[in-house]
Amino acid sequence: MEERADKNLGRYREWWRERRSWEISEEGRANICKVRALVEARDAGLSENGDDKKLLAAARVELDLADELLDFERHRRKPLGSHVTAAQIHLSAARLLWVKSFLSSPREIRPYLPSLLAIVKEHLPAGDERRKSVEKIRHGESLDDADVVMITEAVEAAQAVSLREKLRAGSFVRIVWVVAGFLFVLALSIGALSAAWPEAVPLCFNPPKSMEALAAEEAEMRGSTPPVMYEVVCPTGSDPSPDSPDLDVNFARTAEGRDYFVVEVAGLVAAGLASASALRKIRGTATPYGVPVALAALKLPAGALTAVGGLLLMRGGFVPGLSALDSSAQIIAWAIIFGYSQELFTKFVDRRGQAVLEEVRGPGDLPPGARRRGDSPGGSSPGSQAPAIT
Repeated sequence: MEERADKNLGRYREWWRERRSWEISEEGRANICKVRALVEARDAGLSENGDDKKLLAAARVELDLADELLDFERHRRKPLGSHVTAAQIHLSAARLLWVKSFLSSPREIRPYLPSLLAIVKEHLPAGDERRKSVEKIRHGESLDDADVVMITEAVEAAQAVSLREKLRAGSFVRIVWVVAGFLFVLALSIGALSAAWPEAVPLCFNPPKSMEALAAEEAEMRGSTPPVMYEVVCPTGSDPSPDSPDLDVNFARTAEGRDYFVVEVAGLVAAGLASASALRKIRGTATPYGVPVALAALKLPAGALTAVGGLLLMRGGFVPGLSALDSSAQIIAWAIIFGYSQELFTKFVDRRGQAVLEEVRGPGDLPPGARRRGDSPGGSSPGSQAPAIT
């Protein structure tokens, strides 16, 4: 029994480590194997121990470092995307060292030009001079060491742009999670403070009484004390016959500590529905960074806070004609509406998140008819990407 529990715990730990990037890690291992095969094939064709051999030896070191980063048994960092990006940095360095090994024999690099050009086109715009130089080299007849240098610079620039795109995506996700966490803490703090002091800022309204209710109260009191002309309605309770002439006193008597929590839960549920409906716009992501999940998490506390804020604005008469709700059900209904309305604020963050994902993707990931910013209609296409050394 204990062995089975340890086995299940080990499986859970393995799933927890690899839950967000297992497939991408396996793709990275496959790319490492492909580049390693190219390095070994290149090394086998060299007879002398010159600079090319040293470059290939350095490429092997980079490949070993990349392989180590993708092995969860050899490092204990949480796989939150950073380990994949770090492995890709070493893989890119190994690819550059492999390309530089052709300085002594430039003609041998010609079969790999389509794949190298695909890497350059994926991240550099059509107007970039380094990309233009590689395109000219591909259509040229002869190659020399200067051409190899230009190819290396172009590939290195493309890989630098790719790295910045991934780092930008990771930074964006971290910022969104921090803001979402701050809003969650803020919502919980507001609920806790309102539970401790429910009379401080009550979410209550004072709709006017009906003529029948006023007549009945006047008949009952027989003119001794003028009746209060309004009722008190709160999210979880109401007082149809308040007896104090002071509105704040009536609100303090009727308000309860759970009012804010009920309103926040209503806004949270509405924001959850908004997050679910927003799934129709998500195309998924091939990056190890959960941008859509972070954006969905941001909507939940935002919905709770907009529900509270919207009701406070109504209570202050900010919305003409909606300053006196008639029942607790109406208050909850408006809390749901305000909770769903957080889309008005978070849609700008959604657009920015989608833009970040589009910047990370390559041409093959773009929707039909779309082009990368700064690219030309005759630029790269999905079919131009050769998988030989990606």
